[in-house]
Amino acid sequence: MRLYLASRSPRRRELLHQIGIDFDTVVFRDGTRADSETDETPLAGESPVDYVERVARAKAIHGLKIVEERRLPMRPVLSADTTLEFNGEIIGKPIDMADATAILRRLSGQTHRVLTGVAVNHLGHTEYLLSTSEVRFREIDDEEIRHYVMSGEPMDKAGAYGIQGRAGLFVEHLAGSYTGVMGLPVCETGELLKRLGFRPL
Repeated sequence: MRLYLASRSPRRRELLHQIGIDFDTVVFRDGTRADSETDETPLAGESPVDYVERVARAKAIHGLKIVEERRLPMRPVLSADTTLEFNGEIIGKPIDMADATAILRRLSGQTHRVLTGVAVNHLGHTEYLLSTSEVRFREIDDEEIRHYVMSGEPMDKAGAYGIQGRAGLFVEHLAGSYTGVMGLPVCETGELLKRLGFRPL
């Protein structure tokens, strides 16, 4: 069976290919024409755990709506959302290079949590799981941060870093799912798909 991936993330596409899942991509509009249903702005007082679940579920539901509107073959729609939690605060993607620099300075020498929610909408019912990982950065000096931000790598990533890229140099300790920190926990996602009748291997 094939499914739909409701995500632009090249990392999620790569990870699904890695576990042998065939899929087509459902792309949401962004920028000024962005779909309001998939707005990633945190709500007032929303906890990081509630936030990541709300956004992941919304993407799966809206992805199915797009499939129906385009009269595409009906298949499960998989979506995911990743955010960082640091001192109880939601840290998403940086808005610019100065913001990326400020985020990395805050994370330097500290431990943060990476939350990745995965949702699959199948026949109008949404299954959901949460992967939680703890990541500790070593102390990062300002010159390293400047070089990393100048590379452009942090700009489209929650927490302003990609563990699979150059920022792997910053990670002193990881407890949890490496692929969950990348954006799609493959072990947990595989188990979720098995509950829906998929056999990735």
